[in-house]
Amino acid sequence: MDRFTWCSSSNLSIFPGETFVHEQSGVRIYDGDNKANTTFDNGTVKLTSHRVIWDDTQQQNRAISIPLSLVSRTEEQGSGFMSSAKVTLHLHPMPPGKEPGPSVSSPYSYIRFSFKQGGHSELFSRLVEQLGKKAWQTLPSASTSTTKSGVRFLISRGVGGIVGIERKLEQQSKQTDDNINKAFKDLDALMEKAKEMVEIADKVASKLEEKKGSITEDETVMFKSYLLSMGIDNPVTRDTVGTGANYHNELAKELGKFLDAIIKDEGGMMALSDVYCRFNRARGMELVSPEDLVNASQQFEKLRIPLRLRRFDSGVLVVQSISHSDEEVVISTKKALDDKGSLTAEELAHFAEVSVMLAKERLLVTEKAGKACRDDSVEGLRFYPNLFAEREA
Repeated sequence: MDRFTWCSSSNLSIFPGETFVHEQSGVRIYDGDNKANTTFDNGTVKLTSHRVIWDDTQQQNRAISIPLSLVSRTEEQGSGFMSSAKVTLHLHPMPPGKEPGPSVSSPYSYIRFSFKQGGHSELFSRLVEQLGKKAWQTLPSASTSTTKSGVRFLISRGVGGIVGIERKLEQQSKQTDDNINKAFKDLDALMEKAKEMVEIADKVASKLEEKKGSITEDETVMFKSYLLSMGIDNPVTRDTVGTGANYHNELAKELGKFLDAIIKDEGGMMALSDVYCRFNRARGMELVSPEDLVNASQQFEKLRIPLRLRRFDSGVLVVQSISHSDEEVVISTKKALDDKGSLTAEELAHFAEVSVMLAKERLLVTEKAGKACRDDSVEGLRFYPNLFAEREA
């Protein structure tokens, strides 16, 4: 708290070029981990391009501010069962000659804003955006002038009216064109490198075929592992296997081999969107469409590939190993709920190392089996062990 200074809440532009960005009410300030500090218990956080201002809701004209130049980094923390969401500001050392504030010294090098009424995510994103812009380092182009009374003030050197607007739009258009051209140059270079990697993979694959019998099985496995790390060698295409059902069948076989080890590491289930991204990344330049991926996945059962395409009640599509059962999911999720007391999809995703989407489906499957119950509140969807079912049992 020793970095804050007293300020006026009505004046949100005391610095040249300072602009108002965002505000959120129902915010409390913690001095580091000191939760007992309640003198700044309920106020409104106002974010400008240069400062963070806290304005007391109860006492008028009681406001404090801290310059963004003192913020080294910031963190976001979601709300919990008994705790509100928070945004943490890690601060640089207090500068010399600081103006008076609410505290002379503090043992902490960070502060926390506790959000009682939500809105922390939007303020956090706006704060990160302003920290990236560093507007306080840029002074507006201006000249000084002196009035008859001797008071000096700044005069902006800009072009106003229609001409100024047209000039600004022209500059923005030129900057956009430059960015697009640069992006396509980078993309062209990436595509050239990707072609080279595919050619290398093809050469290694052909060498393995030529040397078959003259190298050991262990060496063959090692070389093929190198190929898999670079991508899929000789990917299935319509030019090589034809179109229609035959293409989807061969694509399903290739997909089954590709996912064999990966889906085990993912716990026996992957969202189809994740499969799409990883499969196309491994195929290099021979990308498959979402429609072809779905059609190929639908052939798993017919081709006796130990994978299945599954659609949850919510509409989410996943690729699932046939050894993966809902009973195991219910048991593991129920154990996690018992250990943690309660879980959101985000918390389970972090705990089980799966995507948030799959974590939510696991919780819903457990709820459907009667082993979990939900609490849907303003803080979000949270699941608890179903104590009612346990008592009945």
